[in-house]
Amino acid sequence: MPDGVGQLVFTFGFPEEQPKDDAEETEATSTAASSQPFAARSRPERKRKWHSLIDKVYALRNLQAAWARVQANGGAPGGDGVTLAQFAQDADVRLQQLAADLRAKTYRPQPVRRVFIPKSGGGERPLGIPTVRDRIVQQALLQILEPIFEAKFSSRSHGFRPGRGCATALDVVDRAVRYGYGWVVDADLQRFFDTVDHERLLAAVNEEVADGSILRLIRRLLTAGVTLPETAEVEPTELGTPQGGPLSPLLANIYLHAFDVQMVAEGYGLVRYADDFVIFAKSESEATAALERAREILEGQLGQRLHPEKTQVVTVASGFAFLGYHYHRDPRSGEWRKEVRRQSVQRFRDAIRQRTPRLRGQRKPKVRHLTYPRLAKNQRLGKMIRDLNRYLRGWHGYFRAVWSAYPASPFRNFDGFVRRRLRSAISGRGGLVWNARLPTQLLKQLGLVSLDELQREYRAGCLAAPARKGKPGGEPYAGKPHVRFGKAGGLATPS
Repeated sequence: MPDGVGQLVFTFGFPEEQPKDDAEETEATSTAASSQPFAARSRPERKRKWHSLIDKVYALRNLQAAWARVQANGGAPGGDGVTLAQFAQDADVRLQQLAADLRAKTYRPQPVRRVFIPKSGGGERPLGIPTVRDRIVQQALLQILEPIFEAKFSSRSHGFRPGRGCATALDVVDRAVRYGYGWVVDADLQRFFDTVDHERLLAAVNEEVADGSILRLIRRLLTAGVTLPETAEVEPTELGTPQGGPLSPLLANIYLHAFDVQMVAEGYGLVRYADDFVIFAKSESEATAALERAREILEGQLGQRLHPEKTQVVTVASGFAFLGYHYHRDPRSGEWRKEVRRQSVQRFRDAIRQRTPRLRGQRKPKVRHLTYPRLAKNQRLGKMIRDLNRYLRGWHGYFRAVWSAYPASPFRNFDGFVRRRLRSAISGRGGLVWNARLPTQLLKQLGLVSLDELQREYRAGCLAAPARKGKPGGEPYAGKPHVRFGKAGGLATPS
């Protein structure tokens, strides 16, 4: 038997009543293996696994790279109150101590700090913020485990993966809509991150990783608990993986990989981004069958629950939502539309309002003071416009690929809302009179970005780009690409 990575591994049963994080025994390490006939372990049971990975996790170079990534990502402190700046003051010493704790198996993660963020559809979403030290450990684990699981993940999975993301998922959806799939399963998992079963998750990790130290470390991170807001109480986490840690997206993809594999093997047109997915079909009966099969896998095998109100089978023409966009066919023109979803519009407005607050007790400015030289010197206004511009450029970078009734400039109404909010922040007042006193040209002189102009520049660049197959003249998804879903995954060109 070869030593090291790639050693043949044989599976043995363990009692279910006691959780077992030790790796499945190998022929070289198991005492039971030597006492049983070799023929009893048939060839189909053999599986190559990765083991002895914990030393790669606590290697100082890996922890340093993890710290650099955590520092670059920013974020608030966890339950211990240690900020990124405080950790950075003696980062080398802290990382060496962290490596020693992991090597000695004395490292214990602290409970994550629970915060709530508003949801676009109302209500709040729980978010768990680990300590800086725990985020580094999660990132270090991610850097070692991600390449292992990337080799097996389905091409239908796009969320939080290298070289993939919202853009690639939407690319597949765009082509499926253009190709002519008439039905879609518009699905939503209910509280996915709060209901992940730890035993199922660890078993899925153990399919590739035969290192008990890694499995125990992941279990400790999952069961570290949650510190409730404004109290010192710690709530146990017997289910779920907290959103907010670097490792959670990878664990989510590992957990849902079985769903991807089974749906693809049965030929269904699945496109998944984390816990958000759609399934395309040619007929209503095929879409209904796909929904029932998805329910069997998710609820029967993985312990998840499809949202009863947000999961439905609909025609593509009547409309469905995915990753912030709303797809539908215009009933008047018969053309396909891919527009900003209503909830995304509301989220945009809320973000602009947060960035354009009025000052309490703000006095009405004199008209003669509303000139470019005076406003350009206003530090508060300059900071506000810079903050707006960063947000607007990022927002446009995501939503620029719309299919609108106004293909050259579909964002005029968004620009109007931004200008009204900025005028209100400058004057402390609202009303049409301020449109004349603070005209659009003046706001442009002050440096305010226009979504309309950004979109025109983007469209001009697309039209000027060299023609590509299926995209004449650089036009995004012009014409009707001839594509179909294949059992191998993704979209395939038919022969």
